[in-house]
Amino acid sequence: MRSSRGFTLIELMVVVIIIAALAGMVLPRVLPMSEEAKSNISLGDIANITVALKLYKLHNDKYPTSDEGLNALLTAPSSARNWHGPYLERKALDPWKRDYEYRYPGSHNPSSFDIWSHGPDEARSDDDVTNWE
Repeated sequence: MRSSRGFTLIELMVVVIIIAALAGMVLPRVLPMSEEAKSNISLGDIANITVALKLYKLHNDKYPTSDEGLNALLTAPSSARNWHGPYLERKALDPWKRDYEYRYPGSHNPSSFDIWSHGPDEARSDDDVTNWE
């Protein structure tokens, strides 16, 4: 009689149950961290866009209008007098794959501009990521 070495069905089920239990304990702690990480990435993106907008203003003596938006950093708008772009490598999307919002002059920063992302919920709320406090 040959003895075969392998796992029984019960041993496999025990391993699956252990993995599921570990996942049940770890995932609730890890998932909120991913949203916090996305918010931090968004803050970094806003800082990069701010640098690009300031460089645009340095060359053109003004910020792009709200109508031109952040696209003015990628392709020259008709109002740009001395465009030396593109000022960004690619279209600015937040970590939730949506466009960043831009307003000039800003409501929160009247002497410059407002940039924000609505965060994970796509609505104006406390989880928005902005360039104002």
